[in-house]
Amino acid sequence: MPSLLRSPTALLQALNLAALGGMTWYFKSHHEYNLQEHEARMDELEGTLRGHIGLIEEALERLEGKGKGRIGADGVGGKTEELYTARGKDDKKETK
Repeated sequence: MPSLLRSPTALLQALNLAALGGMTWYFKSHHEYNLQEHEARMDELEGTLRGHIGLIEEALERLEGKGKGRIGADGVGGKTEELYTARGKDDKKETK
């Protein structure tokens, strides 16, 4: 142990390893945070796209004369509301 304290090279190597370990930990936690933020944005985008698909499908049904569009009291169709609230991750969990 006394030889480690006397040798500046060993001390610098230990300091270098500690700095490398600290930066690795910091970048790992920062990367995990960014992944969670990205997943939240993609979930929101997926819900929006599903809702738009529902609007298009209901409009197509009305144009083809298959149904009245099932418009609720708030002006949003039932199929659209169902697609807006559904999430792809939830569907994947149910199929497993």
